[in-house]
Amino acid sequence: MIDRRSVLGQAMAGVWAASMSPLAVFAGPARAEGDPAAPQPPTFTIQNVKAEAEKLSAAEFSKPTVQLPEPFNKLSYEQYRDIHFKPERSFWKGQKLDFELQPFAMGWLYDTPVDIFIVDEGTPIKLVADGQLYSIGPLIGSAPDAAPFGFSGFRLHSPINRADYFDEYVVFQGASYLRAVGRGIRYGASARGLAINTARPGGEEFPFFRAFWIEKPKPGATEIVVYALLDSPSTTGAYRFAIAPGETTVMDIDATLFPRKALEYVGLAPLTSMFMHGPSSQRRTDDYRPSVHDSEGLAILNGSGERLWRPLNNPVTLQTSAFMDKDPKGFGLLQRDRDFRDYEDLEARYDRRPTVWVEPRGSWGEGFIELIEIPVEEEIHDNVIAYWKPKAEMPAGQPFEFNYKIHWGLDVPVSWAGARVAKTRIGRGKKSGNQFFVVDIIGDAVKEIRDLPVAEVAGHPGQITNVVVQRNPEISGLRVSFELDPAGADLVELRLVLKVGDQAISETWLYRWTKP
Repeated sequence: MIDRRSVLGQAMAGVWAASMSPLAVFAGPARAEGDPAAPQPPTFTIQNVKAEAEKLSAAEFSKPTVQLPEPFNKLSYEQYRDIHFKPERSFWKGQKLDFELQPFAMGWLYDTPVDIFIVDEGTPIKLVADGQLYSIGPLIGSAPDAAPFGFSGFRLHSPINRADYFDEYVVFQGASYLRAVGRGIRYGASARGLAINTARPGGEEFPFFRAFWIEKPKPGATEIVVYALLDSPSTTGAYRFAIAPGETTVMDIDATLFPRKALEYVGLAPLTSMFMHGPSSQRRTDDYRPSVHDSEGLAILNGSGERLWRPLNNPVTLQTSAFMDKDPKGFGLLQRDRDFRDYEDLEARYDRRPTVWVEPRGSWGEGFIELIEIPVEEEIHDNVIAYWKPKAEMPAGQPFEFNYKIHWGLDVPVSWAGARVAKTRIGRGKKSGNQFFVVDIIGDAVKEIRDLPVAEVAGHPGQITNVVVQRNPEISGLRVSFELDPAGADLVELRLVLKVGDQAISETWLYRWTKP
């Protein structure tokens, strides 16, 4: 489980330097001033990162390390937060660009050094960390000028909310984690470059971004390009992120993996979030807040065009669900409920957490979307993971390419005339041991429907009784209720869809009930 608050981090730094890292094999020849015959440096592209990743995959894995002096080798969370970047020293500040860059410092949980380069006019220039751009607070005490000794990631700022202020909207820090927000949204669910052996025997492997190349945007540019070099004991990888901030922040991602060994259980475009409790959860709580979650459900638009909705849960035992598919059109962890009264949290503002939607580009073939739900007792832990698991194994020594977009906004960027689930509620049934379900459904397809549709409800195993469809004028939609008798089963898979004749007019609601 990942501590959500550790992913954000608070420290950052960096200064220009002309020296190149061993990873920066691409620099190009220098051109003497006033010498038109001197060769021009070539343009840095994803091909340079691919070449570096392929070269790295042929070598034995070795994790980069930096020996930090005391007290930087054992900073507490509070001490790490006491390392402050000076905002006036942000890269590109005052250059009339809509982007600013601030690297993060090493320390606390972030003990793996990350190389960061600015690609300016096609040439990468390495950033070197020292204390010139930092203020180090009293919780740490005196520090040498060279502190904080290395980078652990970076964040980007743009005027996405108001023209006169640069808001943070993207963070890359910790393993291959990244997160972003759109206009008026707060951080919530996050993404990763890759997931390996998640929830599998033997433990999960966490690939990490060991180097970034960030293109300096041109004046008037509406997106920024970030290249990343992935590394792990099992694989390396080259990534290109074209990031366009706005009401919905969109990342267009091209990735190529170079497996060191056969990858049997790998998750593409992994998403990570937190679900503590809500009206759809089985676990009771004495929390004053009606709901506590960064995401409330998994949505899928599968290859056949069917829309699925699976409310999240905080189970008693770890749960893994697989949704078989071929060439999925999209999936994501959604925060549909935007009413503050359903959270009542003035600090966390869960009503402003992003919906994160993955849109595959090209054919992803056969496989399944896997959902993993981990039991937690505190909201500081991420406990929900979703990703695409290809059916075929990725053999060692052969590159594997995949492309996709990630949308960070208020809603899914896919229009549909059908109805969708607005809320799922669960409570005690009339018969002892039974569960009562209430599913509210909204959308144009049911808003002014003359005749009530039929609700097809199924449970495997278990028995479904008392299925009722009625109008719900409070939401200009419908309410479906039914009772589940588990019939002694420890786990029941539920499915509900509204139909008019043979035509489905709603997304398919799925739910996994487990014995408390």
